[in-house]
Amino acid sequence: MNEFKVTTDPQLQTLLGSLGELIREARQRALRAVDVIQVQTCWQMGRHIVEFEQGGAARATYGQRLLPELAEALTVEFGKGFDERNLRHMRGFYQAFPIWDAVRTELSWTHYRTLLRIDSDSARRWYMDEAATQNWSTRALERQMGTLYYERLLASQDRAAVQKEASANILAVNSNPREFVRDPVLLEFLGLPNAGSLLESDLEQALMTQLQGFLLELGKGFAFVARQQRVSTESKDFYLDLVFYNYLLKCFVIFDLKRGELTHQDIGQMDMYVRMYDDLKRGPDDNPTVGIILCSQKDATVVRYSVLHGNEQLFASKYKLVLPSEETLRAELERERALLADRPTSDKKTP
Repeated sequence: MNEFKVTTDPQLQTLLGSLGELIREARQRALRAVDVIQVQTCWQMGRHIVEFEQGGAARATYGQRLLPELAEALTVEFGKGFDERNLRHMRGFYQAFPIWDAVRTELSWTHYRTLLRIDSDSARRWYMDEAATQNWSTRALERQMGTLYYERLLASQDRAAVQKEASANILAVNSNPREFVRDPVLLEFLGLPNAGSLLESDLEQALMTQLQGFLLELGKGFAFVARQQRVSTESKDFYLDLVFYNYLLKCFVIFDLKRGELTHQDIGQMDMYVRMYDDLKRGPDDNPTVGIILCSQKDATVVRYSVLHGNEQLFASKYKLVLPSEETLRAELERERALLADRPTSDKKTP
């Protein structure tokens, strides 16, 4: 039987191109419809929760039990997309945008969860409008928020230069505005099974898996504690890539993997993680938590240890002997990157 090759016929190539465009446009429209419905549903759920909480003294008795109880019941029926964390986001979404007409439906629920990190109402609304108008992906929105685009624009006397830099940042992200469709939040909302596992082909996910095994093989007192461990404050949730406990150092060790070059925001974030972990998780007999940042950019792999608290020089000297050196971690990170890059396509999981 002769193999049929579309590439040999220009007319079929044209037809194939037209059909492909139709399929892509149809998927975009479907995703757009799902986005709008999800955002509307999350806003309405937030409204119902807030109105219930404001319903008088009798309902006030629920207090902190309300969201956990709602999450437990909804999760049993609809899945983990309605856990306590997401319900808290929905409530915050309604509180930040109490008027539905002010919500930009061009944005996804993932965009709005990102916007909720901003405390200033004016800054939040500005970023929302810009993200909708400029068709920013969530990664682009995070990049602009991380560089304080709005704040620098207000403070600068040369706004054109700030805008030019912001445009360059967007190009550097180089991502499809619809990439958030792979976000587990959307998949969980639709009730698709194993939503989180669909991201396991991601390089960062694979590297963290390899690093976890590497550290356990390394020994020297490491005990695995958690992966993507949630640490919650009164208003926000934070997720730590990998957490170990080292019995020789008697301290927790946090690993955070970053793409691209190390920034001062990354260092500040790790410093916050370390302080937060010391405050919320560290026991009275534990030494200060150690934070390690791994930056996976090809030509700029950098490892940084957090500043140790106080003047515990004895501990500082000891941890250098027990923890893997910067050179060891860098070599392992690059080795695993090379192995993942060389792995045959058929061996890789697809989203």
